[in-house]
Amino acid sequence: MSDIKVLIVDDSILIRKMLKEVFDSTDGIEVVGVASDPFIARDKIKQLHPDVLTLDVEMPRMDGLQFLNNLMRLHPMPVVMVSTLTEAGAPETLEALEMGAVDYIAKPQAHSLDEFESFAQALCEKVRVASKARVQAKSTQRNIPSRVVAAGSTTDYQRLIAIGSSTGGTEAINELLLTVPEDCPPIVITQHIPAVFSASLATRLNNRHPMEVVEARQDLEVRPGRVIIARGAYHLSFRKQGNRLFCVLDTREPVNLHRPSVEVMFDSLLELVGGHKVVTTMLTGMGADGAAAMKRLHDDGAPGYAQDEHTSVVWGMPKVACELGAVDAILPLSALADKLLAAALKA
Repeated sequence: MSDIKVLIVDDSILIRKMLKEVFDSTDGIEVVGVASDPFIARDKIKQLHPDVLTLDVEMPRMDGLQFLNNLMRLHPMPVVMVSTLTEAGAPETLEALEMGAVDYIAKPQAHSLDEFESFAQALCEKVRVASKARVQAKSTQRNIPSRVVAAGSTTDYQRLIAIGSSTGGTEAINELLLTVPEDCPPIVITQHIPAVFSASLATRLNNRHPMEVVEARQDLEVRPGRVIIARGAYHLSFRKQGNRLFCVLDTREPVNLHRPSVEVMFDSLLELVGGHKVVTTMLTGMGADGAAAMKRLHDDGAPGYAQDEHTSVVWGMPKVACELGAVDAILPLSALADKLLAAALKA
């Protein structure tokens, strides 16, 4: 199997050197070139035909987002954003994912060898995943759906909807919500996401869709018309008071290497309300987090659905859920919302 060819695009000599050293010391990854700005990168892409690009946001002559937008329109290819992840910069990174970047990672701020080694390991894994990701050309038209209220009654819904997602998930969630009405059943989502991103993601989705989309917080009620996204770096579980559910956030150890973990959320729902009150779906993502818990819910009566391979950026988590027998149907992303809403109507 040939090595993954990587082109590093960053205006910092130090960062270019550091990333090159990380890749050079990793089997299966070859740095075919470096570029200090998008114009040099454009020429090197034509010359070197890399499999994956690492790209910074802030760069001279043309910023990384403008370059990414042009790239995904004219020459779509896997891109991993390597930038400074801050709360202020979260909207830019989410915009990069919307444009078609496969994943993102923070430039290391580490002062210890262990922290740097963790960064290097995570970066190389993201590049490996990106090399196999399904990347499609993006339109220059960035359409934002209008906030139209769909007909229906919240009292009709008998189940809540629980969603797990990871790599590619921020945009999959956005697309899924396009056809979900304002008076939707309760929806809870665990998306693998850094702490600085979840609030920005919730705000971004809340501004685009008719229902209320919020970041999870302690004691927030799970109720119709509300979509709750797990807070980055916190597990999302629940407590029950009568027939009402409320969010519980905690920082116990990561589960399946993740915090928030889809498995924690699914298992909490199984314990408190049972599968007969839940509909599950697994969207695009790397790994297997949540698949086993999804099977436990399915065995207890929860309908289960998975995003199909063709529309997934990475068909990892949905694939494992299917293999375990946790899924009743595998559907393209565009068809999932209708199936979930129909299942939520049934007791």
